[in-house]
Amino acid sequence: SILYFREGISYSSTFPSALELLKEAIAKAGYTDKIVIGMDVAASEFYKDGKYDLDFKSPDDSSRYITPDQLGDLYKSFVKDYPVVSIEDPFDQDDWAAWSKFTAETSIQVVGDDLTVTNPKRIAKGVADKACNCLLLKVNQIGSVTESLQACKMAQTNGWGVMVSHRSGETEDTFIADLVVGLCTGQIKTGAPCRSERLAKYNQLLRIEEELGDKAVFAGQNFRHPI
Repeated sequence: SILYFREGISYSSTFPSALELLKEAIAKAGYTDKIVIGMDVAASEFYKDGKYDLDFKSPDDSSRYITPDQLGDLYKSFVKDYPVVSIEDPFDQDDWAAWSKFTAETSIQVVGDDLTVTNPKRIAKGVADKACNCLLLKVNQIGSVTESLQACKMAQTNGWGVMVSHRSGETEDTFIADLVVGLCTGQIKTGAPCRSERLAKYNQLLRIEEELGDKAVFAGQNFRHPI
């Protein structure tokens, strides 16, 4: 299972303490080596003039901006000290060089959302530049199921993982639960089970599992490349 850590906070002070809390909670629950951590950083939100402001909710101060390389090193420290296995949007959506360098230097899953926007042209550039190794697939972002299938096939053909995702302002429609199983992506991102539109997807996955019976296979640690 992957715990997903969302964006929208001041990173410089909060990230290490939050990760430490998650690591401690996982251990106390007895799930060390069974639960890992994924991040959605949304770095485009704090990118300015080629650098990144890790305390972007405070008054602007260019002296605290860090370079893409420094931000990449920060992520590497998270991977080293915590069970972080997946990072989504670690850099700005047009900071291609930073994406490519980080992906080449790490073995974790690097997910493109703002980078690819489920768009075949940007996915093709991502493949050519080796900018990431996983596609965040949003059906209503590209516009149709047919185009979504094409985007998924393009990603998987090039060795990428695929994570099917909900959108902000989601309804209780459960289609993405069927899609993630049908496409054998092994990963779904639909939020913490704290609201009905999220629970609806998880409940649909449980119904699919019941229907498949012994044929149902949980990707587990093979989530990046499920069989």
